[in-house]
Amino acid sequence: MIDRPALSTAIRQALRRSPAVALVGPRQVGKTTLARNLVARDSPQWFDLEDPQVAAQLAEPLVALRDLRGLVVIDEVQHAPDLFKVLRVLIDRPGVLARFLVLGSASPALLHQSSESLAGRIEVIEIGGFTLDETGASSAPELWLRGGFPRSFTAADQADSAIWRREFIRTTVERDLPQLGVRVASPALYRFWAMLAHYHGQLWNAAEPARSLGVNESTVRRYLDLLTQAYLIRQVQPWFTNLGKRQVKAPKIYFRDSGLLHSLLGIGDAAALARHPKSGASWEGFALDQVVRIAKPEEVYFWATHAGAELDLLMIKEGRRIGVEFKRADAPQLTPSMRTALNDLALDALYVVYPGDRRYRIGERAEVVPLAAILS
Repeated sequence: MIDRPALSTAIRQALRRSPAVALVGPRQVGKTTLARNLVARDSPQWFDLEDPQVAAQLAEPLVALRDLRGLVVIDEVQHAPDLFKVLRVLIDRPGVLARFLVLGSASPALLHQSSESLAGRIEVIEIGGFTLDETGASSAPELWLRGGFPRSFTAADQADSAIWRREFIRTTVERDLPQLGVRVASPALYRFWAMLAHYHGQLWNAAEPARSLGVNESTVRRYLDLLTQAYLIRQVQPWFTNLGKRQVKAPKIYFRDSGLLHSLLGIGDAAALARHPKSGASWEGFALDQVVRIAKPEEVYFWATHAGAELDLLMIKEGRRIGVEFKRADAPQLTPSMRTALNDLALDALYVVYPGDRRYRIGERAEVVPLAAILS
């Protein structure tokens, strides 16, 4: 069992601020485990919508929920999106009679009812797999290889981890996404997801996957958005600034979990990962995910011009512009592209994150830092 104190604290603080809190993320990342620290699963205050008896009980949700007091947990809420309308009625009653923690495996954009029904009443907390501040800096190689899903990371050996990830991918395309209303044949969605593995860390261009799948570009864009809203893919949007330069306007695509990426690329162990042509892109995506989730910036972008200048990550945090480059190299140095980003974007600081263990300056406002340095 790996403790996740920062997440537990964030959930408790959100429940003090807001009458409803949504804990959202992909399946099997530990949402239910975190909620159990607040309400026992056998409590009458806990409703698991994957249980047919509970689902039947909530067929009349207002009757089932109106007399409850304190914290109420509703698990797998994506199975009953109409429930959000009832929660609005309960939340708007005079006095604070009950607070609601809802757990779901899809974004509010996919569960569009929630964004419409609980606007201004619900606080959303995204949860993913384990991060380095939870597993420890020394676990970085294993966390990169296996990914952060708890059962994958804590599996007895690499073979068990690989089997778990393979089954997760299968059930996601065959059961979970269809339950969210995704009307796409599972073989087509699997092929698209596997194809995306080769675009990891690259600019999105719908034309090639559309040709490969024999569909139009709007269809593959919809596939991409579905996987994004299921918290499986991260789209990093480009930053635009008035520089008089032609700037890239397409998003970059990253797998949120490196273990799933490795499964879809057919990477079975550390040796295979080290020699794979996507190894560098995989590490950069893994490091980016760790930085974003641990630093928790208000806004996240990348920046690139058609002349070749680029910045992997631009974070806006507390009014400051922080640039981050990811380099899987032994001793990164300041490059002309980094100098351009520092000046053109008026960065307060630029950090070059790498897998080494030495921290050193490479210029004014520019520093090379080990990945483990993000923990401090």
